[in-house]
Amino acid sequence: MSNHAYVSIWCKDFSEPRILEQFGALLATVPFSATAPGFDYLVVRAVDATESPILEQDLRAVPLDANSVIELAKDHLNNDSAYEVRTGWDLWTYDDALGRWQVQPQPLEVFCYGEDYDDGYWREFGHLEIDLGFEHFFTGHGGLLGFRRGEKANPESAEEKRFLEAMERPENLRNYQEKTTENIRRLLEWVRRIEKAVPIERLKMWSEGEENFESRIEEILAAR
Repeated sequence: MSNHAYVSIWCKDFSEPRILEQFGALLATVPFSATAPGFDYLVVRAVDATESPILEQDLRAVPLDANSVIELAKDHLNNDSAYEVRTGWDLWTYDDALGRWQVQPQPLEVFCYGEDYDDGYWREFGHLEIDLGFEHFFTGHGGLLGFRRGEKANPESAEEKRFLEAMERPENLRNYQEKTTENIRRLLEWVRRIEKAVPIERLKMWSEGEENFESRIEEILAAR
C-alpha cells in the first residue's frame, strides 16, 4: 500500500516574476485538515535536489497560511529554485485496530519548480506538483473496488491480511466503496478549485501503481 498519487500542473505563464504568485494561488486552495490547519513545513532548494536547502522552516509551532508562506519564500525567488510545503488533509481511512472507518488527517505535500531547477524537472512533473498521499485512498486496494475486480491480493503484512479478510464481508466492502468514493469526490472538488484559481495549461492526475489513475477513479465512481 505504499504507492502514492499525484496531481501535476503545467501553467500558462511561469516566468520568474510569477512563480510565487502561481504557487500562492495553488496554496490558497489547499483543503486543510479541520484538526490541523495551516502549512507546518517549508523548504526552498536551489539548482537540484542534491544541494542542501537554502531555507528550511519547521512551522509546526505556528502553522502558516498561503500568504505567509509566500512572504517567507519571496527572498529566494529564482528560476532555478524549488519550493516545498507540507500540511495535512482529511480523508476516510480504515482503522484496523478499531475495525471501523474514520476521517483522519493525512500527509499532503505541495511542490513548485522553477523552469531552470534540476535541468527542467518541471517538464515531466509540472510547474506545480501535489503529493496526495497513498494511492489506495482513491483507488482501493487489491482491485477490490470498481467493475473489474482484480485477483485477490497477497497480503504483505498481518495488518493487510486482516484488512483483506474484513473486506470479504459484503457490508464492509460496501463501506469501502462508499468511503473511497467520498475521498475521490474530495479530490475532484479540490481539482475544480485549482482550475479556477491557477492559469493552467495542462493538469494530470496520476499515481505510481495505476497505469491510468484518472480512469480508475472514474470507474470507482461509476460503480456505486
